Amino acid sequence: MSGDVSRAGSEEKLRRLQTVTDAALSQLGLEDLLDELLVRTRDLLQADTAAILLLDPTGAELVATAASGLEQEVRQGVRIPVGCGFAGSVAARGEPVMLEHVDHTNVINPILVNRGVASLLGVPMLDGPRVIGVLHVGTLTPRRFSDDDVELLRLVADRASLATQARLSRLDRAAAVALQRSLLPARPEAVPGLDVAARYVPGTAAGVGGDWYDLFPLPSGHIGVAIGDVAGNGLRAAVVMGRIRSALRAYALETDDPADVLTRLDRKVQLFEPDVMATALYAVVDPALRAITVSSAGHLPPLVAAPGEPTRQIPVAPDLPLGAYRNTPRHRIRAALTPGSCLFLYTDGLIERRSRSLDEGIEILRRSLVCGSVDAMCSAAMAALLTEAAATDDVAVLAVRRTEPAPA
Repeated sequence: MSGDVSRAGSEEKLRRLQTVTDAALSQLGLEDLLDELLVRTRDLLQADTAAILLLDPTGAELVATAASGLEQEVRQGVRIPVGCGFAGSVAARGEPVMLEHVDHTNVINPILVNRGVASLLGVPMLDGPRVIGVLHVGTLTPRRFSDDDVELLRLVADRASLATQARLSRLDRAAAVALQRSLLPARPEAVPGLDVAARYVPGTAAGVGGDWYDLFPLPSGHIGVAIGDVAGNGLRAAVVMGRIRSALRAYALETDDPADVLTRLDRKVQLFEPDVMATALYAVVDPALRAITVSSAGHLPPLVAAPGEPTRQIPVAPDLPLGAYRNTPRHRIRAALTPGSCLFLYTDGLIERRSRSLDEGIEILRRSLVCGSVDAMCSAAMAALLTEAAATDDVAVLAVRRTEPAPA
């Protein structure tokens, strides 16, 4: 008799396992998959409610994302602070929590109390060691959940976590690519007296990140030229990049001093982007196109190619990156921009490799650049440094050449 009971128990466990690992679930979109998992979980655990709450981008609150039996949680946009109430405790502890009696002292979500939920079981949703959300079930009658119930709910949470992370990763990359394309046009704005070309290639390993370039005429007659790199990758880096690029344009309207522009930009990053680190180089071309003033916030040195001369670096002092240290002094250097000469800006994804130093990469780039058309220079740079394999980090380059005749 005991053997039959044991065998029946094993068969029931197998049935439960197959129900939530059914290969057919993989064909569903994320929303449908989560809904179906919650319906099956309620059935298997004989529960009256089931819900998934995911951490918001700040990591401070859980947001109701999917529900079965308590759909109003999602409709009303329920948010639970991590560490508070039932779901918040599950997220803070990173381990299962069981409540045999639900009341206002242990649950802060009024929907659960008003619905008459008597008992709750919740488990964390994990991405490796990191908690990304909470899955919980509830019953309208008092109940003590078993170890098998906890094990099954953990299995569902693992399945939901994998699907959620895969989906969010795809959405993150798609949104980042769209944002990059909207901010980085194929060819910057045309300016009389200047020929301009640019290239942008997203990294294959890290995905789209925070590399950017810009060129814009100013009301004073000067022309602003910028390039930068926000640390990190993905949608957040692309969003921060967009904010930094827009802020630089705004500050450029107030002063023609590139060091002053970067000082103001750094103050903005320190205050509104406290966890961000970025490099940037900003140059201002004078209205007659005869000289350029450059300031660098930790960015790689620009190169200048002139007719009949070897390509050289502009020896601008690389001050600290944006966001590194408050009240960082900023410097500038002025250099001639002779007819036919070309300014070449780039990000570290072009030259940085594990197999060589930055100086070696810059030297390879310098030798590859010959004064000519800006499109040819961009192509030559990419061909010289992206031959071994696809770039693992973002690559952005911007070439600006003074043409003849110069504007009056």
